[in-house]
Amino acid sequence: MPRFAANLSMMFNELPFLERFQAAADAGFGAVEYLFPYEHPAQVVAEALQSAGLEQALFNMPPGNWGSGDRGLAALPERRDEFNASIKTSVHYAKIIGTPLLHLMAGIAERDATSIAAYRDAVKRAGDAAGEAGIGLVVEPINSRDMPGYFLNDFNWAADFINDLAHPNVRLQFDIYHCQIQHGDVQRTLERLFPLTGHVQIASVPLRHEPGSGELNDFYVLGLLDKLGYHGYVGCEYRPAGSTTDGLGWMKAFSQDVDTL
Repeated sequence: MPRFAANLSMMFNELPFLERFQAAADAGFGAVEYLFPYEHPAQVVAEALQSAGLEQALFNMPPGNWGSGDRGLAALPERRDEFNASIKTSVHYAKIIGTPLLHLMAGIAERDATSIAAYRDAVKRAGDAAGEAGIGLVVEPINSRDMPGYFLNDFNWAADFINDLAHPNVRLQFDIYHCQIQHGDVQRTLERLFPLTGHVQIASVPLRHEPGSGELNDFYVLGLLDKLGYHGYVGCEYRPAGSTTDGLGWMKAFSQDVDTL
């Protein structure tokens, strides 16, 4: 049965960030992920994680100025100095907090020869630096509806890129929500790209609420992960339709139905 990690950037927003760790543990989660920890000292975040008895699944490298519209720096050659500094920051946080994975965001950019070359160099640099610290790196295609203009918006292109790069420390972050919106055919895509997959996330389509509340049979897909032999955490990167705890019935329903999937 898949293990679930609460995404604290979207879930338990009823509470301040550092209080969400214990709330996730109280709700039955064994791990957490989130977008960015950088507003807090790394040691403070690590203490919140340890106090709640949780594992860290993943968080993102600094994306630039998120509030101003930045969605990553890797494909932006004119921001290379800032990107290189972000590698140092994220690895520093990752070692203190104890995450096994970092997610590298590509940025808003046309996928032309210049941005592709910049992205390739950036992913290699980040993969090398994370690997030296014993930390994996994942890249994630994001759908064009939620994030227009995002450089990495195609699962097939991402797979070809990872295969061509052939970096031992770079894998795919497979978000079921983004795949369904961008391509459909989630089962076949997941089966085909599973050998490249280092982390999985889920949310219902189209409203990005709790699994089981949208157009896709999320429980079937979660069962498929078991059949494929996925042993990592599934990040619950969804926006609760109401309060976070009131919407957690899907986990109980899934555990009851798992034998029939």
